[in-house]
Amino acid sequence: MLMYQANNGWLTDWHLGHYGQFASGGAGLVFVESTKVDPRGCSTPRDLGIWKDDFVPDLRRISELIHTGGGAAGIQIAHSGRKARCQVPWEGRMPIASAPNVDNVEGGEWELIGPSPLPHDENFCTPREMTHNDIGQVIDMWAAAARRANEAGFDVLELHSAHGYLMHQFLSPTVNQRNDEYGGSMSNRMRFPLQVVDAVRREWPEHKPLFVRISGVDGDDWCIEDSVAYARELKKHDVDVVDCSSGGMIKTAFSLQTHGLGYQVPLAEQVRAQADIRTMAVGLIVHAQQAEQILQDNCSDLIAIGREALHNPNWPVHAALELGVEGPFASMPDSYRYWLEKRAATHY
Repeated sequence: MLMYQANNGWLTDWHLGHYGQFASGGAGLVFVESTKVDPRGCSTPRDLGIWKDDFVPDLRRISELIHTGGGAAGIQIAHSGRKARCQVPWEGRMPIASAPNVDNVEGGEWELIGPSPLPHDENFCTPREMTHNDIGQVIDMWAAAARRANEAGFDVLELHSAHGYLMHQFLSPTVNQRNDEYGGSMSNRMRFPLQVVDAVRREWPEHKPLFVRISGVDGDDWCIEDSVAYARELKKHDVDVVDCSSGGMIKTAFSLQTHGLGYQVPLAEQVRAQADIRTMAVGLIVHAQQAEQILQDNCSDLIAIGREALHNPNWPVHAALELGVEGPFASMPDSYRYWLEKRAATHY
C-alpha cells in the first residue's frame, strides 16, 4: 500500500517506523509498498523508488528491520505507465499536467508512457506510445530493480500487474491498441508482462519466491477467465504466487455496501483451482476467523492484510489470541513477548 512519504524516491525515517511495527506485530511476511522501477512510473512525486543503486543501502535498512522483528521481508515493484504523475490522494489525486521529473530524468520533464497514446480518462494527459526501444529499456529497468531488491536483502518479490498500471495496460484490449507483436491477440498482449517476468527471474534468485499481483477482474474488459489464462502462463514462467486483487482500469465506486467482506476471495479461489497455482487472497479480510476459514476452505494459500493492519499493526497477534493458538506472542520480538506473556499470566 503506497504511503506517499518518500522524497524523490528516497526512503525517509517515516518508513522505518511504519514497516518495523508490522514485523514486531507478528506478521509472517511484510511487503514494502509499491516501489517504482522508473521515475517516470511514479504515481505521485512521493513514491518510493528502486530505480538506482543509490537506493539499496536505505532499502536494506528496512529489510533488516523486518528480519529483526521476526518477519520475512517482501517488496512490490511497479510502473504506473499512463496513470503516473498525480497528486497524493489527500490533495485530490488529480493528474499533474506538467512537472519537473522525479530525480531529473533525461529530458527534464516527467513523461507519461504507455502501450498506446490513450489517456487514462478525460483528466489525464495522453501518454507517448512506447517504442520497441522503450519496451526493452523498461524491461531492463524491472530486471535491475529485481537485482537491487535482492541486494537489499528482501526475501520475496512481487511484480505489480494490476490496478490499471503499466503491465495491466498491456494486457487490456481496450488500453492496448497496438498493431505489432505487443498488441491484438491475448498472447501478444501478454508478451510484455511475460518478458518482464522472464527478465526479473534472471536476476531474482531461484530459491526466492516471485509473486505477481493481478486484477482478477478490472471493471472494464478483463474477466476472470482472462486472469486464469494469464496465471497459467505466469506459472510456466516460474511465478510462485498470484496475488488476486481487482479493479483499477476505470473509475468505480467502492463501498462495503456494494462489495462486502472478502469480496475478492472468489477470484483467488478460481485462479488457484483453474490455473493450479498458489494464490494470495486480499480485500476486506478483517476478522481472524474469516481469514482462517479462507485457508481451511482452500480458497487461497496466503492471506494479505492491508487497511486492517494500518488500523491494528498487531493484527496477527490478535488473530492468534482469537483462534486460540498456543503461545500467541511467540511471533513477536522477545522484548514484546516477555512483557505480554507476563501480563497474560495475570488473567486480566
